[in-house]
Amino acid sequence: MCGIFGYWDRARRALPADALEAMAQRLAHRGPDDEGIWSQPARGVAIGNRRLSIIDIGGGHQPMVSDDGQVAVVQNGEIFNYIELAADMRARGIELRTHSDTEVILRLYEHEGIAGLAKLNGMFAIAIDDARQDAMYLVRDRIGVKPLYVADDGERVVFASELKAMLPWTSARNGLDAIDLEAVHHYLTFNYIPAPWTIWQGVKHVMPGTWMKFTRTGVETHRWWDLSLQREQHYEFNAWAEEFMSILDDATRIRLRADVPWGAFLSGGVDSSTIVGLMARHVQSPVKTFCIGFADPRFDESEFAAEAARRFGCEHTMEVAELNMLERWPHVLYHLDQPHGDASFMPTLRVSELAAKHVKVVLTGDGGDELFAGYDKYSEFFGRDGIDALDDNTFRRSFFDSISLFTPQAKLALYQDSVAKHLSSIDSFDAAASRWFDESAHHGRLNQALYLDMQLLLSGNNLVKPDRMGMAVSIEARTPFLDWRMMELAFRSGGDTKLHAGDKKHWYKKAVAPMIGHDLAYRKKQMFTVPVGEWFRSSSYAWLNSTLEGSGLLAKLFKADVVTGMLEQHRAGTANFTRELRALAALALWAKPFE
Repeated sequence: MCGIFGYWDRARRALPADALEAMAQRLAHRGPDDEGIWSQPARGVAIGNRRLSIIDIGGGHQPMVSDDGQVAVVQNGEIFNYIELAADMRARGIELRTHSDTEVILRLYEHEGIAGLAKLNGMFAIAIDDARQDAMYLVRDRIGVKPLYVADDGERVVFASELKAMLPWTSARNGLDAIDLEAVHHYLTFNYIPAPWTIWQGVKHVMPGTWMKFTRTGVETHRWWDLSLQREQHYEFNAWAEEFMSILDDATRIRLRADVPWGAFLSGGVDSSTIVGLMARHVQSPVKTFCIGFADPRFDESEFAAEAARRFGCEHTMEVAELNMLERWPHVLYHLDQPHGDASFMPTLRVSELAAKHVKVVLTGDGGDELFAGYDKYSEFFGRDGIDALDDNTFRRSFFDSISLFTPQAKLALYQDSVAKHLSSIDSFDAAASRWFDESAHHGRLNQALYLDMQLLLSGNNLVKPDRMGMAVSIEARTPFLDWRMMELAFRSGGDTKLHAGDKKHWYKKAVAPMIGHDLAYRKKQMFTVPVGEWFRSSSYAWLNSTLEGSGLLAKLFKADVVTGMLEQHRAGTANFTRELRALAALALWAKPFE
């Protein structure tokens, strides 16, 4: 796990050395153990790395450079099948001088080119400077576990793992005047900014499963992995369960490869309990597990986590946290670099801080809900009367509307007139969602809904959470459910294996129940969050009112009377605007340092 950064200048202009060092320092939390920069000023190129040393601590310094000095590689992430790839290379007579997964990337690229990177099983963002081609590649993993941002003004390309490292060399140097209004428009729909947009004009998120090749004359973008190519198949349960458990077991096994202490986040839910149960199969010593509890029993899962820890003989650490974490929100948003209306980032930071006292790597259950229909929103939507009778276009729009934060009409009513005029012709469904429905049209409707969330919600929000909150305290989060083999199995599995008569994760829970026990497998899902909406009506009303009223950005974008109306209706209990007010507060708090 690391932070990467660099630039590529088509006119061969060098970025000052102190600028590169500034980029490195802004990513120091992602990689506190080591720093390296490969710079060729005469070519106008440099790539750099801040390293969190996990594999081959002594020999894994980055950048990794070819013997002839023509190819240099940096990566953020881990290649979990690096041992098998290295063994294959040695069998073919290819010399490797370290036990680093980054050298495996370098040698694979040297001998097989960019197409060879499809052999990687991992989570990664990679930059490759190839002087032989006079080109630079940026590569992002299949589903976007690791972040990678890029700005290309036609002359200079700047990239980094986090936006904060890029800001002085992008449009963001102009402050809030450089905000991308279309990104804000989509934020108000999704509660996060979906890729490829970012909050800043001219700065994009490299899309998951793609590589970009930058040359002196332009840029080429290629999608190297496409989940939609899977076709639903008929399975008998026993055969499906055997394949499911085999893949997830191996995905967990290879994610235990590390030369530093590791553990797991354990909530006692089906996902984290399953991962911990599989971890316990592969190790001799007790698995270190971590959770936080709350005094309010409505939000406290600690008893279920303790039950799972006892079942698998874990070394379990639990701390009771303060429920009201609003004072941590600005710090959270600093690490996010963009507004996010999801309150669960705050408790995720808290459990990451707990784990960081003991380990440098954690395994998590992220991805299970999106792959196997674990959220209530799926059972609620597909349980509605008449859904099956909808035509395709009406179904797509209906599901999209069911997950949207503000409706199109509500957004236009909220905007200042000049902003509404600028954005009135932009439909978030057409811009950000319709392509994913088109790609998955050959699937059943539940899998179409899940595919949309895989492409938008995961990389836009749910995977941002463990990455940024873990990196804020310099720990690495690994996600076995997002092994490419598991993702492909999930989209070969029909909707009836996932949601049956309202039972979410239908076959998945049946498959893991013998290992984790019936009670943990079938306990009601509890969201990992805090009751922000209640606080907004009572103890935190004054804070929220001050935050919203005092925001210059909100005053510029939104009508004050509409914002005030939402706040007062929420306080009076005549409407529930929890999610909308959270999103506006996050936008205001994010913008404050720039005002």
